[in-house]
Amino acid sequence: MALANNTGEVEPVDPQQPAEGDKQGMPILMVGALGVVYGDIGTSPIYAFREALHASGEAVSRSDVLGVLSLIVWALTLIVTVKYVAFVLRADNKGEGGTLSLMALARMAYPKGATVILGIGLCGAALFFGDAIITPAVSVLSAVEGLEVVTPAFDPYVVPITLLILAGLFSVQRFGSGKVAVVFGPVMLVWFVSLGMVGLSHLVDDPSVLLAINPYYAVYYLATTPTGAFITVGAVFLAVTGAEALYVDLGHFGRKPIVLTWFWVVFPCLLLCYFGQGAFVLSHGGKPENPFFQMMPEWALVPMVILATAATVIASQSVISGAFSLTRQAVQLNLLPRIEVQHTSESQLGQIYMPRVNLIVALGVMLLVVGFGSSSALASAYGISVTGEMLMTTILLFVVMRARWTWPIGVALGLALLFGVIDSGFFLANVVKVMEGGWVSISVACIMGLIMVTWIRGSRLLFDKTRKNEVPLDFLAGNLAKKQPNLVPGTAIFLTSDPLSAPTALMHSLKHYKVLHEQNVILSVVTAQQPKVPDSERVKMETINDLFMRVTLTFGYMEHPNIPRALAICRKKGWKFDIMTTSFFLSRRSLKASPNSGMPMWQDRLFIGLARSAADATEYFQIPTGRVVEIGTQVAI
Repeated sequence: MALANNTGEVEPVDPQQPAEGDKQGMPILMVGALGVVYGDIGTSPIYAFREALHASGEAVSRSDVLGVLSLIVWALTLIVTVKYVAFVLRADNKGEGGTLSLMALARMAYPKGATVILGIGLCGAALFFGDAIITPAVSVLSAVEGLEVVTPAFDPYVVPITLLILAGLFSVQRFGSGKVAVVFGPVMLVWFVSLGMVGLSHLVDDPSVLLAINPYYAVYYLATTPTGAFITVGAVFLAVTGAEALYVDLGHFGRKPIVLTWFWVVFPCLLLCYFGQGAFVLSHGGKPENPFFQMMPEWALVPMVILATAATVIASQSVISGAFSLTRQAVQLNLLPRIEVQHTSESQLGQIYMPRVNLIVALGVMLLVVGFGSSSALASAYGISVTGEMLMTTILLFVVMRARWTWPIGVALGLALLFGVIDSGFFLANVVKVMEGGWVSISVACIMGLIMVTWIRGSRLLFDKTRKNEVPLDFLAGNLAKKQPNLVPGTAIFLTSDPLSAPTALMHSLKHYKVLHEQNVILSVVTAQQPKVPDSERVKMETINDLFMRVTLTFGYMEHPNIPRALAICRKKGWKFDIMTTSFFLSRRSLKASPNSGMPMWQDRLFIGLARSAADATEYFQIPTGRVVEIGTQVAI
């Protein structure tokens, strides 16, 4: 599979999807966005304010509370409202968002820096996987810890209950999120309304907390307590984790519903909750333990723990679904080997399930819960991956602003520096927590980065090595046309990543069987750097001679390749064939490590292991199994 710089045309609007201006569809999209987009950031009040105050000491002063609140308010304003809502959401790639979408957009806009941009995109994608493992663990664990506020007797059961909830969450992934998504939005709507009402009810405890809207208190806090403030900033960042979901899930809802939901529901409810927690702490002597649950009325405590647990499960679902989508994008862009994809909906292409990814994430999450044991301990591991990913987004956004939007260098650089300084500050504040748990994020990101780099490098070396031994297709086709071997009826389709060279399967077929089909098609599957490709651009056909034809099928990186369905388009272009008399020939390579491959021996073995773990090409390309012939070859890389 190869990359293609195919910009394509703007796709027509799906008539089944409500347009951004559709007033009837907008409320439905907004409620849906609450359940999918804002699940992560919506559960941050459970632990963000608590951890920020704990960083200031056991007993906090009035200036500490106002300083922390001011930092949270302005973090939400600058990072979410200004950076993501006002700018990043505009950088959509044919309606799709996310790190790899932004990377593809930047590569198209600035091809000279394609290699560097690829590296930045890889870093962002690798860091997201770290976030995907930590988010479910810290979110669900923090909600279940609310049982300790009900009665300390629940303390020994917090971890086991968390593990049971997580096991249930990962076990139902195979059924697809669509069957439970209908309740996600309404539950999160109740959650956000509850946050706002509880926070508003406690504002009367000390209305002066509203002074924290003034950024003076944030600046004063940072200036007067530089050492403690640096640690506090790392905890404050917990309030904006999940902001990246606004961009990742852009393709599901569109920009307008996400923006309206933020301003009408999420932002005001979050602010009310944080201000309410601040007023509660000030009115109770400035000794916070778990202010979010402590400020609940006694009658509402158990229902709120249940609602918080449901909200954190929804937040975890969003990240897990994001991991599936990002993995599929990485596979389509040839950054990872083929991985089994199961579609869980007949109508929604984006609803997918990846058994292997689900298992790996589940094991990672449960190991974190058992290893750290509390959300406070896990909070130290949370932050590095998200801040790093946001920093990569800022860099890629600058490339898009300058190269694609052609903004003046002063405007683009000024915004990039503003966002970059904020992101870098949060990143450095979280880096100091490496030994306390931050090593988890770095380890996961490094492992994923190593896997992707190894796959990219190994694939290129393998391609170059096999290409040296291959015969130019035009040369072979010309010779076979002059001196034809025995012809058998039917059509043979040879899959290859190099349409200019004769496929290995074709050469071995001629060598061993001494026959050739009446029609021979050299088929290549190409991934465009755009989410979807319209049918009008799906197929490219080229006749070489009476015996051979070259066909290129182009798919977007958000699409799952279906070769038979794509070949049906060829009928409309004049190529007549019968699928029942068509055979698909695939080359199956048996790889052997070689000291002269250009990679260290350990990386050779890692690449070979990844290649062996790749999903079967027949299933991946959805080719009828009864029409496939595989021919094996041995290659030393």
